Amino acid sequence: MVRTAINLYSVRDLDLPMDEILDRCAAAGYDGVQFSGGFGGLSAQELADHLDDLDLAVTAAHVDVDELESDPAEVVDFHETVGADGAVVPWLGPERFESREATLETADRVDGMAADMQEHGFDLHYHNHDHEFAAFDDTTGFEVFADHTDALLEPDVGWIETAGHDPVEILERYGDDIEIVHMKDMDDGEFCEIGDGDVDMQACADTAREIDAEWLVYEHDQPADPAASIDTGAEFLADL
Repeated sequence: MVRTAINLYSVRDLDLPMDEILDRCAAAGYDGVQFSGGFGGLSAQELADHLDDLDLAVTAAHVDVDELESDPAEVVDFHETVGADGAVVPWLGPERFESREATLETADRVDGMAADMQEHGFDLHYHNHDHEFAAFDDTTGFEVFADHTDALLEPDVGWIETAGHDPVEILERYGDDIEIVHMKDMDDGEFCEIGDGDVDMQACADTAREIDAEWLVYEHDQPADPAASIDTGAEFLADL
């Protein structure tokens, strides 16, 4: 059964202590959270204890590439303590996907990070934006990357839609390599609340279940009201 979570990047501007943010996420009804680089000054053990009290699980976390490459053991130690079982590359720039050669080099680089994670029993995922879908040679950077990397994929359905591709088709094609689906909505390339944009969220959720994905993760990059957005995302995902 697919579970729901919120990527905490969505509430990075919420002026509340991390423990209160987690309280609100639990109260909204999410099954878990996805960390994205901010921990509110709490230690890994303090976070783990509070998450346990709230019965909130933790997905593979978004981790800065510099951290993944410079100290993979520390990344694993911290996030394993918190309760995660993997890490996610959240961003690599457009120049990394502008040609076949660049994309293959990127796949090799990500595979190096994935190998480091695997040495410590962690999976590595890659989170896309729209620039990975740069077109060349009758294909796209995303396709070349996905077909060559050993990492898992974390498709962001909003960015896939913005890039002019069908999120459902991507989920179906790469389903064996997908555990986490980012449920972001977009309105003509602009951030919007989930359900107000161009993405067929129901079709994405149905397909995520068909491919046995483990998580539907709500994300809104620029919510007008981050506190209200916590509840909006949870209620919307619960109805899918």
